[in-house]
This record gives sequence, C-alpha cells and structure tokens, in this order.
Amino acid sequence: MEAEGEGRGRRDWSALPTVLILAAGLLLDVALGGALPREVALACVALGAVSYGFSRLWRRRRPAGPAARVRASSVWPDAGMRGVVEAVREPAFLVDRSLALRFRNDVSLAPFGVIALGDPISLRFRSPDLLQALEAAVATGDAQATEFTERSPVDRSWLVDVLPVRGAGSGPPPFLLLLFRDQTASRRLERMRTDFVANASHELRTPLASLTGFIETLKGPAREDAAARERFLDIMLDQSRRMSRLIDDLLSLSRIETRRQLQSGERADLAHVLRSVAHEIEPQAREAGVALTLLGIGADPIWVNGDTDELVQVFTNLAENAIKYGRDGGRLEIGVETAPPLAGKPQVEALVRDFGKGIAPEHLPRLTERFYRVEGKTRERGTGLGLSIVRNVLIRHRTRLRIVSEPGEGATFSVRFDRLDSSEAK
Repeated sequence: MEAEGEGRGRRDWSALPTVLILAAGLLLDVALGGALPREVALACVALGAVSYGFSRLWRRRRPAGPAARVRASSVWPDAGMRGVVEAVREPAFLVDRSLALRFRNDVSLAPFGVIALGDPISLRFRSPDLLQALEAAVATGDAQATEFTERSPVDRSWLVDVLPVRGAGSGPPPFLLLLFRDQTASRRLERMRTDFVANASHELRTPLASLTGFIETLKGPAREDAAARERFLDIMLDQSRRMSRLIDDLLSLSRIETRRQLQSGERADLAHVLRSVAHEIEPQAREAGVALTLLGIGADPIWVNGDTDELVQVFTNLAENAIKYGRDGGRLEIGVETAPPLAGKPQVEALVRDFGKGIAPEHLPRLTERFYRVEGKTRERGTGLGLSIVRNVLIRHRTRLRIVSEPGEGATFSVRFDRLDSSEAK
C-alpha cells in the first residue's frame, strides 16, 4: 500500500530530549571525576523523564497527515483488488465508506492529477451530483451513475459509474469503485449533429416558405396578373434551384464524411486537375468579366497522392467562390508553386487567387464551418457548405486548406501536397 510504504522508514524521535539530558549529566559526572552531587544526578533523571513524557503526549496530539490517516484505518483494498483497478483503461478510484481515497490507477493521473491517499474524494471532485451518488451508494449498497463536467483547464465531460465493491462477508460494501468514462468526443459530435440538423432545417425552410407564399399569391390575388405570374415563377425557379443545390451539397458532404481513408496507391496529376478546372469555369469567369490565368502548369504531369474527381471538386469549388466573391478585382489565378520540402519530401502547392475585396481576419478561422457565411450581400449567394466539403475532402487527402487574405487585397486559397517522382507515380 502506498501510504504504508511512505511511513515505514519514519523514526520515533520523541526520546531524543531525554537521551540528551542524561548524556549531559553523564559527561558532567566524568568531568568532575565521578564527584557529581547525588541531588544533581537525580534532577537530570527527573528532567529526562518529564521531557520524554511531554514528547510522547505531543506526538499523540499532533494532527495526522494523509499517510497517518490512511495507516490508522484497518480496512484496505488487497493486492488483487488494486491490480484489477490498475488494469482498467479508464480513470478509476477506490474510496472507502467515509469517501476517503484508498487507491487510484495511473491512468487517472493525466486528467485529474495527483490526489493524496487518505484525503476525502470531495477535495478534488467538487460536484454535488457526484457526491450525492456516492452517498446514495454508501446508504443503499446499489450502483449509481452520474455525470461530471469540468470547464477548466479544458472542457471535458465524464460519465461516472459508482460501483459498490463487496468483500467476503454479507455486510455493507467496504469500498466504492469510481469509474470515469470520457464522453467529451461523443458529446461534441452530438452537438455538431444537432447544430447540423437545425442549420439544414433553417436553410431549407427559407426557400420553402418563399415557394409556399408565391404559390398562394398565384392562386389568389395574382391569379389573372400575367406580369406578376411571370415574375413570381422566375423567383420560384430560383428558390427551387437553391433547394436543389443545398440538397446536393448535403448529400455530397455526407458521402465524403463516410468514405474510407485515401489509399497510398491512388495517384492524381495535379496539372491535369487544374487544367480541367480552368476549362470548366472559363465560361463562368468570362461572363462575370474575370480574366483567368494559369500559373506554373506546363505539359509535364505533377503527381500527388490523391483522387482526381475529388480534387477537381475541391478546386472547382474554390474557383467558383473566387469568381463570385472576388469578381471586383477582375482577375483570377489558378496554378502551382514549389513549396519548401517537408520531412525530406518535395512539396507542391496548388492555389486559387482572386484580387477582390478580401476577407476580414475575424472570419478566416470559421470559413470552413458548415453554413457559415461572411456577412454582406455578396457572401450570401451560396449554400454555406462548399468550403466544408473542401475541408473534408482534404482531410481524406491528409492535408489542409490554407487561406491568406487582407481586406482590399483579395484572397489566396492554397493546398500543399507531397510531390511524387515518376517512379512513385507508377
């Protein structure tokens, strides 16, 4: 037992004053050649006895530390029980019926730190729900379950099982096992799912409400108004297309999130991908009055580990966004640049750059969130899912999207890849 091990080497120094007093009397007697008066010798003995008595009394009255409190108890988990707790992969604690800590496994050190054996468990876990569950387990002998949440230093959620550990007899359980199971990731996913459903419902409700309103108007006041009917039908067509795009993006995002990890043997020619993207969006750029330029792309292939169709989707999305939101600059660049080597591997960076109004710094960290849009009329044309799709595709490709932008100076969206040589590309 840890606490017992801590106290085995401790010496009892309570007799030290008595020994010193008697030694002083003996040395005095030697110095006087054995002529020490009998009264002085008796006084030394009496003073030593009184000193020893006071030392023992003081030791008994001194407050006990954690190790002493642990040693004072006769009930301790045996080695087999401690071995089982140590084998548990989640943080686990054994407390006695007074809710004092008796054992904890090493896994508990990282999330909860060191807790002294013998201390009340409430010194570390100041949760009324947890303490109530512990008290109920002591009173009834039944297992309890509760939740424990910490906001500092990080936000973490735990599901806590309070399990009575019964001894050989039929009496009340001498110990309680506290088993902590980390629910932080599942709670975060649940919040994301809830937010996603709420946002998707909101995004679909707006065009649906618009369609419903126009249909009711066409069936009522505008039944015989040919001009209004044509105008309303055009608006209804736009809203229908918006819903269709939103549903397509939702389905695309769902497919990407459920796909397997990209295989190391999959190859894509980045030069071919970017040429295909430029060819596809060139009519759209010309219609918007945006001059399109290809940079750094020649006849030679640029091989990377990737899925061609997915990379075409990524850079088409980025290029379309650049035309929508950066058309004021009148220019769009799509190309590749050589990037510094990483871990000894040559790097290539594919980029899409516009020269429009740019993006304010406070928006940059959130651009790839689902349904996030930068405020302003020009940033409200899409579904709010495009960059989220880009992010998830790049996660599959084990890379990420880099965004550099200054208001008034345009924006650059770039992705770095390990460049493969011709032998690796086969």
